[in-house]
Amino acid sequence: MIYLVLSVLASTLIFIIFKLFSKYHVDTLQAIVVNYIVASISGIIAYSEPIDLPSISGKEWFYGAMILGIIFISVFNLMAITTQRNGLSVAAVATKMSLVIPIVFGIIVYQESTGITKIVGILIALIAVYLTSIKTTGGIPITKKNLIFPLLVFIGSGIIDTSIKFLETHYVSKNDIPVFSATVFGFAAIVGIITLASKAITGTLKIAFKNIIAGIILGVPNYFSIYFLIQALRHDSMDSSTVFTINNVAILLVSTLAGILFFKEKLIPKNWIGIILAIISIILVAFSI
Repeated sequence: MIYLVLSVLASTLIFIIFKLFSKYHVDTLQAIVVNYIVASISGIIAYSEPIDLPSISGKEWFYGAMILGIIFISVFNLMAITTQRNGLSVAAVATKMSLVIPIVFGIIVYQESTGITKIVGILIALIAVYLTSIKTTGGIPITKKNLIFPLLVFIGSGIIDTSIKFLETHYVSKNDIPVFSATVFGFAAIVGIITLASKAITGTLKIAFKNIIAGIILGVPNYFSIYFLIQALRHDSMDSSTVFTINNVAILLVSTLAGILFFKEKLIPKNWIGIILAIISIILVAFSI
């Protein structure tokens, strides 16, 4: 359970840092690329064995980590587009609702428990995600022409969580968790560097020192959010559907509370109902263990 708590705290810290990005006008793309580099280096430092690139490329999880890294940065860009075209609430709902995908995967593929208490908890969690994320009394508007973007965020986020579960179950040994995480972030960084290089060629890239500092600050908690999540998934007392439900809902809950405390965010009645339901869902799912 401690790893799950640490994963939630690390992910909440990421949320707080992202909020500061907008306050200090940080170029998100530049910061994200630096963040992936720092996260990759963090994993290399945490790896207890000497780094041998040929042996790493021979690991069974290597190509999976490569694909996962590409999906990481692709989903991030899709989230940015979704936020710009449909609003932050739509992006938040699409991201958190994606927990359905790894939950269904865990139940079907790994025959994980599906007791009534757990099912009710998961359904309440989904309602809580929606109610906590919306920021207007009218709900979440999505135009038909922009529907594809939140849909891709939903699918991409679900694939990320499902892939992490699949790879850590079948291919990643306990000792390899740091270097596996480093490899995922490393490939995300490579894609990001290529993107920045293309901007430099076209003359649209303006690197600012504050973007680099922001990326460094973001990189460490980003690495540990994945590291602790993988450790939580390996815990014998909780199956993946339980971990993903509690993790996603708790991140949304703690992030919302952090927004109130640190950024003086105002909540509408639906948000408060969502917070109450989030707490209930976590209790029900945790009780079903």
